[in-house]
Order: sequence, then C-alpha cells, then structure tokens
Amino acid sequence: MSEAATLLRQPDVRGDFPGLLTPDGAPWHYLDTAATAHKPQAVIDAMSHALGRDYATVHRGVYARSARMTLGFEAARRRVAEFIRARSASEIVFVRGATEAINLVAASWGGSVLQAGDRIMLSMLEHHSNIVPWQMIAERTGAHIDVCPLTEDGRIDLDALETMLTPQHRLVALAHVSNVLGSVLDARRAADLAHGVGAKLLLDGCQAAPRMVLDMAALDCDFYAFSGHKLYGPTGIGVLWAREELLDAMPPYQGGGAMIDRVSFARTTYAPPPQRFEAGTPMIAEAIALHAAVDYVAALGPDKLFAHEAALASQLRDQLRGLNSVRLLGPEDSAGIVSFVMEGVHPHDLGTILDEENVAIRAGHHCAQPLMEHLGVPATARASFGLYSDESDITALMRGIERTQRIFG
Repeated sequence: MSEAATLLRQPDVRGDFPGLLTPDGAPWHYLDTAATAHKPQAVIDAMSHALGRDYATVHRGVYARSARMTLGFEAARRRVAEFIRARSASEIVFVRGATEAINLVAASWGGSVLQAGDRIMLSMLEHHSNIVPWQMIAERTGAHIDVCPLTEDGRIDLDALETMLTPQHRLVALAHVSNVLGSVLDARRAADLAHGVGAKLLLDGCQAAPRMVLDMAALDCDFYAFSGHKLYGPTGIGVLWAREELLDAMPPYQGGGAMIDRVSFARTTYAPPPQRFEAGTPMIAEAIALHAAVDYVAALGPDKLFAHEAALASQLRDQLRGLNSVRLLGPEDSAGIVSFVMEGVHPHDLGTILDEENVAIRAGHHCAQPLMEHLGVPATARASFGLYSDESDITALMRGIERTQRIFG
C-alpha cells in the first residue's frame, strides 16, 4: 500500500469520526461511503455552532449576528469555488443536493434551449438522478435521449461516444466516477468530444468530489454537480457549478424571496446568478458545515484520498478474486468502490449477515437499474471506502463473507 494510504490509516484520522463506533464502543466497519460519508467532529461542531450560538438569517438582517452569518455563508461559497478551482464564487449555486443541481440544469437550461429533434447523450452506468431529469425534459421539449455503451471492464466507451455524437446533440451528461463500478471517466476527452459537435457537458461529480483534485478549467466541462453529504459534510446541501455565461443566460428555477431584483404585480426582475437560483431562505447551517468539510478534506489532500481508497479497493479485489463464488464487476483500477455478486446468495442476504458482524455494505441496484440490466443481475453488493477506511474493514468484510459461504453451503 502506498505511503499516502498509510498516512490516512493513523488512528487520529479514524478517531475524528464519532459515528464509526457501535453503541458499545466496538469498531463499526462502515463500507457504504459511496452512499453517504460519515462526518468528522469538525463538521459536527460547525453545524452545532451554526444552529446554536451563531444562528441568524442571512442576506436580510441589519443586526450584527445576521451580518456575521451572511459573511460566513458567502465565505462557504468562496471556499467551495476555491476547492474546485472555479473562476469565481458567482459560478457556485447552493442547492439541496446533486439531484436538485441536475434538475435545475435540466429545467432551466434544458427548458430554455432544447427543442424537438435535439438529442441528449447519457451513458449506461448513470445514476437515476442523471437519467430521470433528462427524460422529463425530453418529454416536455421533444428531445431524444441516446445511451453510450460501456467497455468490457465497465467504463464509459468514449470511442463509441465519438462515433455516436452528432450536431443534433445539445448535451452530454456523464458520471465522473461511477457510483456502482468506481470507473473513472476521462473527463477532458469527453469534454473535447462534446464540444466538437457543439454540445454542452454536464458531469455528475458525486463520487469524484470526495476523492479527486477538481479543476473546472482543466476538466473543461460546462456544468458540474455534487452533494455535500458525500464530501463528509451535511445532508441537505449540494453544489452546482456552471460557466458564468451559461448561468447568466438561464431563467430562474424557482420563484420567491432572495432571487429577485424588484417585484411588482406588473413585472418582476431577477437577481444575477447565483442568487437567481437560490429562492427562499437558504441552507445556512449546512453551508457553514460544508465549509468545514471542505477544509477537512483539503487538509488531507484529495490526491492522497484517491490513492488511499484505490489501494484499499485493489486489496479487496485481490482477496475477493480468490473466492470461486464471487464475480467482480468494474475495472481493476476502480476509485474506492468495489461491486460484486456471490453465486447463490442475494446481496440483501449478504448485507444482513454482514450487519451481524458490524460490517455495513450497500446491497441493491444503487439507483442504477439500467446498469443492473446491462450486467444481467438484479442487484450487487457494494463496498465503498472513505478516508477513514483501513485494512481492518477488509478483514471484517472477508470474515463476514466466509461466514455467509458457510451458511449458504
């Protein structure tokens, strides 16, 4: 295992996460970080203070605490912009999660740009949140959806994408990292292909943001969406990054307070981005806590997190490969996510038995039913690592799998 991975195995890292213990103080082997990450104490404290001693509304109050909270809220926006190397904090829209971010782009950009006969390109491995919003807007506008196939080892087939793209394609929407297979997209090539036919590129960055160095200019995408809770922050907040010129041209997604310039019964004018897309009282405490989460991840180094989790995934794949009853899915260099199926054992049964061993995995279709159909399975078992994971989690998982094999004979 790499030096970077060894660094993150130190007890003080895992000790920052109070949720990684059972009620009786035993280690809880949490291998479901791809679904949601546990929170370090720094994030918990930031959330607690924001909801308690520091709490006030933002953008409206003339009293001192409101002004301080407004500064903190906007500081969180600037910190996120810095973290993903955006050109400006005005390109950062706070939303409830990546799902809302993609819906916002579909409804606002898609609703104003797409026309009958236009085409949208997705891939076979997309999460439902990067499928359903495009189906909904396609039904409204008369656009058509195409699906890019996968390579044999479970990557988005960019060679196939190159042959499938046409000037009728207005948008390409792809996962930066697959939530099921852990396969990493060559995002820059995808951007070049999309832009080569005049299409925009949206990347679902939910699995990439917690474990990769992000640079919007280097990726050259047009929209980027990720959730706070997978980035060791709270639920209820996510981020949409979009090019400033695109946000400027997009109509509001929702109407209400905070997103306006002037309201009259005759006519309403709207605030510039990002406020135009943040109607109502925002997620104040969540933004403050997301700032703390970004600080925590940045201090460790996303490049080290990628190396750490990829090394653990490789180690687990090596051990699972020795079991005749296990079929591994996805590429060998998966980014901290390992999906597999066991012959004669439903993933739900495996997950239940593992739970008795204080091991938590995800079992099901992972909000990727088209991918399950492509793989020829109803569901998979998925172990996903986080910055707090170590070899003891793999040992506990393998012990539980061996017990399952004995039970099912």
